[in-house]
Amino acid sequence: MSRPALLAISALLLAAAIPSAASAAVPPDLAESSRQLEQFPSSKGQGSESERLKRFFDLYWLTKMRESPEYATYIGYPGLDDRLGDASPETIELARLIAHQELAALSSIDHSRLTPAEQNDYDLARWRLEQAIEGERFHPDYLLVHQLGGIHQDIVDLLAAMPARNVQDFENRLARLRAFPTAVDQTIALLGQGLKAGITPPRVTLRDVPAQIQALLTDEPLKSAVLESFQKMPETISAADRERLRREASRVFQEGAAPALRKLHDYLVRTYVPGARETTAMSDLPDGRAWYAYNVRVGTTTDLTPEQIHQLGLAEVKRIRQEMDALIAATGFKGSFEEFCRFLRTDPRFFYDKPEDLVAGYRDITKRIDPELIKLFGRLPRLPYGVTAVPDYDAKSQTTGYYANGSLAAGRPGWFNVNTYDLKSRPKWEMEDLALHESVPGHHVMYSLIEELGELPAWRKWDVYPAMSEGWALYAESLGSELGLYKDPYSKFGQLAAEMWRAIRLVVDTGLNVFGWTRQQALDYAKANSAKPEHDIVVEVDRYIVWPGGAVVYKIGELKIKELRAYAQKELGPKFDIRAFHDHVLGSGQLPLALLEKSVKGWVAAEKGK
Repeated sequence: MSRPALLAISALLLAAAIPSAASAAVPPDLAESSRQLEQFPSSKGQGSESERLKRFFDLYWLTKMRESPEYATYIGYPGLDDRLGDASPETIELARLIAHQELAALSSIDHSRLTPAEQNDYDLARWRLEQAIEGERFHPDYLLVHQLGGIHQDIVDLLAAMPARNVQDFENRLARLRAFPTAVDQTIALLGQGLKAGITPPRVTLRDVPAQIQALLTDEPLKSAVLESFQKMPETISAADRERLRREASRVFQEGAAPALRKLHDYLVRTYVPGARETTAMSDLPDGRAWYAYNVRVGTTTDLTPEQIHQLGLAEVKRIRQEMDALIAATGFKGSFEEFCRFLRTDPRFFYDKPEDLVAGYRDITKRIDPELIKLFGRLPRLPYGVTAVPDYDAKSQTTGYYANGSLAAGRPGWFNVNTYDLKSRPKWEMEDLALHESVPGHHVMYSLIEELGELPAWRKWDVYPAMSEGWALYAESLGSELGLYKDPYSKFGQLAAEMWRAIRLVVDTGLNVFGWTRQQALDYAKANSAKPEHDIVVEVDRYIVWPGGAVVYKIGELKIKELRAYAQKELGPKFDIRAFHDHVLGSGQLPLALLEKSVKGWVAAEKGK
């Protein structure tokens, strides 16, 4: 999937642009990173190649933090909590230049003189950089707002995720609020470029965004979701300081953030949404077919084509449907598949009446899972996690649930966010499965354990390969029976229904973006082959429309992990230890699927030799 590495001379030619770029309005520390990267190849001979690799990784990680201070806050990297990332044209160009400089710097290190572990890290870094350079022909920076995300949601999530220990933490929030209007202006400028280039999300997926923004504009500033963290200030901050900070937050919101949100709202309503494209396929965008194929290769870390993925999806839908039909028969239900699904979607026994009861139900499930985890893992994370509701302003357009990473460094737990909008689309029979995926042993276990791997370079701990991360979470759903869940046939059907949905994604994502399917075709196919409620199906299909290629990674990753488990069990026989297998899979950080396979097969060979 990677294009050939660029020659060092190409990077040096691009580096000639540094003086003009650095003199423009770019963050000074990012310009400094660029200068250090340009000079890095000349350090050859100054220390061992292992030492040079470590210095490069330190600079590489520092640069990533400077490019995205929001992400730095999210993972607990200190010192950047008072700023927002810059999206000016000059900084965007400098960031592209930096990717070439990083590749030239890495290429100056002699791969053959590194340890095997260092060579692995080197190869992964090179792969990432070549990916980034290959993707420069596309423009994800034009697709900054849609129903699942945008700067209006980002500022809420960011302020909520920031440390809340002392006065300075809240002064940092104020600094970011003051910078917010500039960030909105930069976003609007990029959206405008996207309109001119014909690169926008489909209009149908933007229908709820103005209302999302409007919900943040309250008469009383402190009642806005943007300032929610100012209502929860710790008692360790004096009463006088709390009052001062809240007063200043209200002022900054009224004078800066709120007008910026109104400006964004008006731009969307009057200009952007009316001008957005009516088509839904990524292949309808300029260079869209190549863009989609690139997304699929990057996401799956394989060379599978969209056509191969579509066929795999059709085969998986057929296989899982047979299992579902067998389970329906075992329950004694006499009707058709469609009638059974209608029963699951409508019978009152399968639904809560109160949002708080739904959240409590998920909490009960996770607490039943927790003590069983030692059966399947030798190592478990120290980081705690919790279950909370998706914010009301965002819930209508959000998925059934999602995980928000915690961070030991940031002192923030992981959160399993559950959607309480439209309770009649949140059936109980899907809850055990979703809890396994989003919390434990799914996303929370993986991300938290990897953060604790002290031997990995910092950038590797947060390097995400969706085929592995989402593949692991889908694989985690299949562990329910081993953890004492799925005793109820309806919950077991829920697990099969969730697996079916991931197979449907292979068909629908490729159908929408390559094979000319309409949105209605995708909705109809999903309804015919799943038990999901209609609202959930609509939200999911619209998610794939604005996330082309993203939905196919789950099943492909899960199938690979299951294949590797079966291989290890067959090769090791009675020596196979499920706890050791899981510890090994998560013990080297996230990996492309080919490297994961190589790693597991190497572990199996070592176990055989013991």
